[in-house]
Amino acid sequence: MTSTLDIGGMNFAFQNSFHDSMDGFFSPADAAKPSAPDPLIFNHALAVRLGIAAEGMTESQLAAIFSGKETPEGANPLAFAYAGHQFGHFSPQLGDGRALLLGEIVAPDGARFDLQLKGSGPTAFSRNGDGKAAIGPVLREYLVSEAMAAMGVPTTRSLAAVATGDRVQRERSHPGAVLTRAASSHIRVGTFQFFAAHFGADHVIQLSEYTINRHFPELAEAANPHLALLDRVFGLQCELVARWMGVGFIHGVMNTDNVAVSGETLDYGPCAFMDRFAVNTVFSSIDANGRYAYGRQPQITHWNMARFAEAMLPAIHAVDPADVDAAKALVDAIPARFRAQWLDEMREKLGLGQAKKADEQLIDTLFGELEQHAVDFTSFFRALAQLLRGDGDLLRALLPDAEAMAPWIADWWAQLEREAIAPLERADAMDAVNPLYIPRNHLVEAALVAAEAGDMAPWTELLEVVQNPYVERAEWAAFAQPAPIDADPYKTFCGT
Repeated sequence: MTSTLDIGGMNFAFQNSFHDSMDGFFSPADAAKPSAPDPLIFNHALAVRLGIAAEGMTESQLAAIFSGKETPEGANPLAFAYAGHQFGHFSPQLGDGRALLLGEIVAPDGARFDLQLKGSGPTAFSRNGDGKAAIGPVLREYLVSEAMAAMGVPTTRSLAAVATGDRVQRERSHPGAVLTRAASSHIRVGTFQFFAAHFGADHVIQLSEYTINRHFPELAEAANPHLALLDRVFGLQCELVARWMGVGFIHGVMNTDNVAVSGETLDYGPCAFMDRFAVNTVFSSIDANGRYAYGRQPQITHWNMARFAEAMLPAIHAVDPADVDAAKALVDAIPARFRAQWLDEMREKLGLGQAKKADEQLIDTLFGELEQHAVDFTSFFRALAQLLRGDGDLLRALLPDAEAMAPWIADWWAQLEREAIAPLERADAMDAVNPLYIPRNHLVEAALVAAEAGDMAPWTELLEVVQNPYVERAEWAAFAQPAPIDADPYKTFCGT
């Protein structure tokens, strides 16, 4: 079904394939009507990418649409059903408890996107929750998702943030807000788990076929398309988590209901970025045992993908029972698959042009050195590039003394000298993949506190900085600095 909305110059062409072809996989939903919606920010660049014409829209019109106050013509709002393993424990029914899919649009290049409202009120899956969101988590997701996109990390995107004019009660009262999220889809590992647990093979097959048709149509020609889907999702997740770790990102809540089969980063709750390196870093206030610590993200990816395989087995078996063993072999191969992806990521960050066996020891040894000397993760790779340019000041400033990493630096330099790449060329290539500006935790927190108090200026400035992560600007020097050494340990919260 295709319908067109034209409100004050904004045009949507909805093509709601999930609603129209997947009856029984969702619950219809309507957004709660906010009392006084007011736009906080609208992502005009993303709107152009999506083919949304927003020219001529007034602020009140933007606020009405992207807060849920007005439902665009042709939209079929729905809440997805899904289950999930949360901190290792299976919850058989979760679902969109504070979000609804507004509709699907097709961008000018033919790519299909979901537009989802988060914080738009209760649904059938809210489990007595209010379905709302506070301004802090909304602006955190907007900021971090757009930073990730700027760094080239596969991610959902943020189109708009709107204050509702209402209060949301958590540990205290906060201003309410709604985020509009764009995603290739919101199909999760937990979506497959829900239908495998409650309905069995026919529903898993239907969901798998829809996913293949939407995301990976070339897999339909495989001998066993469901096995091919499993293989593709495994590869995308290994690539995604290697990219996360390469920029020091810690998701914080890698539950299976937060794993998108499209390979995009989904849900920015208690997430944060590494400052001084420590492999067991945890920022999430709800991760008391460090299940989702920085260094455990590869193992959790393996665990999550094993759960995805379990949910997919009915569909795989229906095509060819012998392929169940092939699925198990794919699961067993994930650690090696991730390892290869991670080594490629690190070679690029370290300026190593060709893969050599000796690289592996160099890369593995690096992280012990970074932890021993409490080196700022993001700044270190920029400092290496500066060293190639003949400037060691930044590296010296990061280390406790001049000889702290001297043996490792010598080994790295020896590896580089085996390749005929000019130092300046190599340094520029490193700077193109190693961000200078990330959402530093202390800056994010300060910006969110100011925004909740009514001052959006610090948040808006930080957004501009992290959307331009690679090119140094003198006026942004403070944004590249780590948190003060005496800062309190940083904690994040899920925001639900």
